[in-house]
Amino acid sequence: MVLLAAYVIGSFPTAFLVGKVNGVDLRSVGSGNLGATNVFRTLGWKWGLLVYVVDGLKGALPVLLLPGVIGMGTGWPWGVVFGLLAIVGHVRPVFLMGRGGGKGVATASGVFIALAPIPALCAMISFVIVVAMTRYVSLGSLVGAVVLPVALLLQQRAFTPLVIVSVAVGAFVFWTHRENIGRLRRGEERRVGRTSPSSSEGRA
Repeated sequence: MVLLAAYVIGSFPTAFLVGKVNGVDLRSVGSGNLGATNVFRTLGWKWGLLVYVVDGLKGALPVLLLPGVIGMGTGWPWGVVFGLLAIVGHVRPVFLMGRGGGKGVATASGVFIALAPIPALCAMISFVIVVAMTRYVSLGSLVGAVVLPVALLLQQRAFTPLVIVSVAVGAFVFWTHRENIGRLRRGEERRVGRTSPSSSEGRA
């Protein structure tokens, strides 16, 4: 039941509900992705920030709270297990029949802020820098997915289970961004603050 709770928490459809409050089905506008970037593009930065924070909490809270329910400490293995289930819930939300979720970046950020704050902060800073320099949100997400395991490895100085999990999560982020990668290679990816005839990117 606790494992199911982590997945259900991750499944909370933040962007979908925010869209409905504003009379918009985000699955049919912009990128069609239920992540913070599509909310930002469609409804503005305030709603986008709200979605990012709530989606981050969807990852952090299961890591911080659920291990205590079963009498275990936060961290490896149960904190990691609950965090991964929350990410899966975000990408494949039960409330939307397992389809139409986000790409997992914001929720993964919350998971690793709870598990390893300093490496996660390094990844978030790298994301901000890349987006500020290139205006590609997807590229920032991909760079952050690489920086996180590198920062973890430098901190822990060994290929610990958490480092290995961070590599797996990074690979998952690359997989959810595979269409964005194709557009980046073709020079068709949409930049922040610009319109484009091509479909836009989505994050988190």
